[in-house]
Amino acid sequence: MGVMPVKKLIVSMSLPMMISMLVQALYNIVDSVFVARLSEEALTGVTLAFPMQNLMFAVVGGTGVGINAMLSKALGEKMFDESDSAAGNGIVLNVIAALIFMAASFMGAGGAFISSQTKDPVIIREGTTYLSIVMVLSIGMASQVTMERILQSTGRTFYTMISQALGAIINIIMDPIMIFGLFGFPRLGVAGAAYATIIGQSIAASLALFFNLRKNADIRFSWSILRLKADTVKRIYYVGVPSILMIAIGSVMTYLFNLILAAFSSTAVAVFGVYFKLQSFFFMPVFGLNNGVIPVLAYNYGARNRERIQEALRFSIMLAFGIMCVGTAVFELFPDKLLTLFSASEDMMGIGITALRNIAWHFPVAGVCIAMGSVFQAFGRSFYSLIVSLGRQIFVLIPVAYGLSLTGNVDNVWWAFICSELASFVITTFFFRKLNREVIKTL
Repeated sequence: MGVMPVKKLIVSMSLPMMISMLVQALYNIVDSVFVARLSEEALTGVTLAFPMQNLMFAVVGGTGVGINAMLSKALGEKMFDESDSAAGNGIVLNVIAALIFMAASFMGAGGAFISSQTKDPVIIREGTTYLSIVMVLSIGMASQVTMERILQSTGRTFYTMISQALGAIINIIMDPIMIFGLFGFPRLGVAGAAYATIIGQSIAASLALFFNLRKNADIRFSWSILRLKADTVKRIYYVGVPSILMIAIGSVMTYLFNLILAAFSSTAVAVFGVYFKLQSFFFMPVFGLNNGVIPVLAYNYGARNRERIQEALRFSIMLAFGIMCVGTAVFELFPDKLLTLFSASEDMMGIGITALRNIAWHFPVAGVCIAMGSVFQAFGRSFYSLIVSLGRQIFVLIPVAYGLSLTGNVDNVWWAFICSELASFVITTFFFRKLNREVIKTL
């Protein structure tokens, strides 16, 4: 990571993750496509479960960001005991998180969460069934994220691509089989979608563990590295907690946005859920690019190589902008075709076409902000990312969306995304210039 040409390095680091995340996005879409064939209520129930699912990912994924930053920086500084400790302690922390979510589900958190968003008994039943299963068996997701983050941190993104892709493919295959009861399996409905997700995650986690044990020579795996160390935990969460909060803000935003849309109709909520699935096909590759760039930036930060840091940032920003421009074009030109995938009713089609076209204009700006924000995480300044997320999703998006909802026209609500992303760009640019002046130029 210190000698390969920067563009070639970023492509080699990011492309496997971008491909695997494209597959992940595809299985998210396929998952909802099959659920939509059950009923619009089932699709809405799964949509209402998303904020809690995202919160679960926030905890394990944010911890993974802390692992990534500490591990990559330690390797760049040739401090191998610290990199081993980051990997081992990260594994233990995410297992503990999964056990907490399991306990919460047993105490009825899933049902209470769905019921707080709707009074429709069918939607409550479908959403609670789905959410309870993914909470109880969240150890699969926690293990997959952790093992893949360790591979990413050591530059072995090709193996991450394999594990993620296999998990997604297994999910896609198992979805129709378990939802509709094919090949002798019982018809499980939304429960089948949840079980298919867990099976895919568990297989991916097992494969990523195998790759770490057999192919990852940078980490010296042993039982001793699993022993929690206060300093290591502190350093992981110093970067990880802002990332956890940053991702969790998305859960709060989605939850509140669901409530705003529910005042119009459950169909509007379903449209929002469909949008989230579809936008992931473009956002996930950008996040894959981001995940590939962060270790490069962190390593060269540790090695104090300013030129490589600057080149990496320029290239990633340009690439993210290009990907998102493609996303905007697809949403503007083919919204009806996209909605047809989800068995959209006439009412859903009427709301959805306008929604997809209005929201999509913010994609290119979002891509630039994500790419610029990678330097915050790589340099241990995740607090900046937290402020950006709060500004975009809580202090701008929700108030603007609520204000627009008072017009009585749901079509107006979607413009809140553009307003929030413009605010995000202003805040991100401010912190980016501050970090460039105070850190990058001093290397």
